[in-house]
Amino acid sequence: MSDQSYEPLLLNRKNTSKTLDETIERCIGEFGWAQLLQSVLVSLSWVFDAQQTFISVFTDTHAVNEWSLQKQGVSSFLSGLPASSFFIGCLIGGLVLSTLADTKLGRKNMLVFSCLVMSVAGTITSISTNIWIYSFLRFLSGFGRATIGTCALVLSTELVGNQWRGQVGIIGFVCFTIGFLSLPIIAFLNKESSWRVLYLWTCLPTILYSILVHFLVCESPRWLYVRGNKEEFVSTLKSITTRSSLTLSFFGSFFEFEDQEHDDNSNESSTINLYSAIKMLIEKKWAFRRLISVMLVGFGIGMVYYGMPLGVGNLPFNLYLSVTLNALSELPASIVTFFLIGKLTRKKSLLVFAMLSGICSIGCVIVQNDDFKVLQMGFELFSFFSACTCFNVLLIYTVELFPTCVRNSAVSMVRQALVLGGAISPMLVAFGRKNRWFSYGVFGICIAICGLFVLCLPETKGRTLSDTMDEEEYKESVFVC
Repeated sequence: MSDQSYEPLLLNRKNTSKTLDETIERCIGEFGWAQLLQSVLVSLSWVFDAQQTFISVFTDTHAVNEWSLQKQGVSSFLSGLPASSFFIGCLIGGLVLSTLADTKLGRKNMLVFSCLVMSVAGTITSISTNIWIYSFLRFLSGFGRATIGTCALVLSTELVGNQWRGQVGIIGFVCFTIGFLSLPIIAFLNKESSWRVLYLWTCLPTILYSILVHFLVCESPRWLYVRGNKEEFVSTLKSITTRSSLTLSFFGSFFEFEDQEHDDNSNESSTINLYSAIKMLIEKKWAFRRLISVMLVGFGIGMVYYGMPLGVGNLPFNLYLSVTLNALSELPASIVTFFLIGKLTRKKSLLVFAMLSGICSIGCVIVQNDDFKVLQMGFELFSFFSACTCFNVLLIYTVELFPTCVRNSAVSMVRQALVLGGAISPMLVAFGRKNRWFSYGVFGICIAICGLFVLCLPETKGRTLSDTMDEEEYKESVFVC
């Protein structure tokens, strides 16, 4: 592909400069220790994200027993309220906070804020006195948690060039697996203690982590650039580059070249106000079509991804072992994505794994005889493994589908679609205790149907990231799928 393919960034200019993506990659050079440490530190937030997402598997039942709700003949709705409250909080938090990382706060500050809200709310949850206070605090925890994964993914991938973007994105998914896997271990070690202790063990370290991120992590160089913070932009690149300072002299001429554009026309990326990112996504037909399509795909994936671990109690297996096996199945999903993300096309990967997940989920309904409980667990694990792979690929795919000026908002909206599926799943799991068609059956049908919407999206494998809506719109017209 020639340099002419990226002309929208350089319209009406006489020079043949590189796009911002190529410029950053040229200055950063090879993937070095500084970038690795930054990416790992940012990605560690997924550990705490996973713990609070699935902690309900071990705490909600004990809380219900403590408040004698089962003896009062409590409905399935009320017993599933805390878990659903958490996901509803995630949904609302995503809608309220989603654009702040693209506008005022930036990726890093938004990550710190989200971790603090989630961890403080979780700590207070340990002193809940009834189901209503407990559910409200779970809602507040979900509200704060909403943007953690989004900010971590976007920030870590924007710290590196195109060659390593997919692999760096997978680091977060591996950390999520570690967090998920740590839950049954912590729960087992504290099985003689109150469920309240589990919240303290998982939330207090998150507060310490938030402080470390504030002082040790760099802001995204892309975000700094589109916001016009050029000095900090160069300073950040210097701190993570593997090349000599001479390479950075390239930015002198680059900025001189860009200044005229910023003076004559206010760059769309640097004039974004609160919620204008979402407005831009809606106003552009191609962007709106992409957003709706990936959100529908995400809804189906989210229902299985969040619902399966919550529903393992309905299968004839030990709870600790079942959750551990589900957590372990995330690891091969992350490994498969890590090694194949550079080779697999995004569309085909999502379509194939969504279909496999749906088929196996329905298999859990068809095979109900306890004599075949190993086969039931096999279906459940492979369905969850496929959903995990879809989850990983979808988030990386979304990063590639949208330009820098709206990327965080777009990824946030997709995560809200994932969470919406998750918010419905606890109720389906509660009803599925009597009839698995209400849980595993619905899960399988939903992910299979929603997965078909990936056919409406363009392929992004091997393409560089865009920074403005005009640049991506130009690519849309060139790379017609």
